Amino acid sequence: MKYIEKGKEPNTFTEWKALSNDDWQAEYESMGSEIKNIVKKALTEDQGFLCCYCQKRLVFKNSHIEHFKPQKDNNVDPLDYSNMLCSCQNQLKKGEPRHCGNLKEDWFDAELLISPLDADCEKRFTYFADGNIKSAELNDEAAHKTIKKLGLDIPKLNDLREKVIEPFIDEDLDQQELKQFVAGYLEKDSQGMFNEFFMAIKCLFGEYTLL
Repeated sequence: MKYIEKGKEPNTFTEWKALSNDDWQAEYESMGSEIKNIVKKALTEDQGFLCCYCQKRLVFKNSHIEHFKPQKDNNVDPLDYSNMLCSCQNQLKKGEPRHCGNLKEDWFDAELLISPLDADCEKRFTYFADGNIKSAELNDEAAHKTIKKLGLDIPKLNDLREKVIEPFIDEDLDQQELKQFVAGYLEKDSQGMFNEFFMAIKCLFGEYTLL
């Protein structure tokens, strides 16, 4: 899981909410596609175009606004931008395994669900060369539960991470080449995009950027 530094909510969204009056109240269900797309675009940019949970590249049409704390909770404001993320898997292909916000649905436990908005979230997980993800500490129940509830350890994601990791363990790379390779991978590109499975590479090879 990668830490997400959220930006300010879009002005258009703020202005739309401010239109609420005695006769009409702004509600999530009444956002409409234009406002919703503006919000989703801002969330996507906040996240460097990676899924808030698994770090796959976000595809705009196949992603959705994710409420970290579920809307069904009466104490949650569905229009609170600080509670919104962007998750992959808006529409599932036949036979595709569910994960991330699609699998999580309305589950929430403040003690057991680790938030990508928590600056310490990156320290809670570790990765392996075969693409597997585990809790960094054996007794970290929240990390274990978060992995399971979001499906972060399903074979599909493990395989995708392994393919990203594989070029970094090429025996033909010398230390300097690996350092440059890793440093480049962990940089945003000119469009503000992070590379997929950022934290797997940072966890396994980030130390080389310090050499």
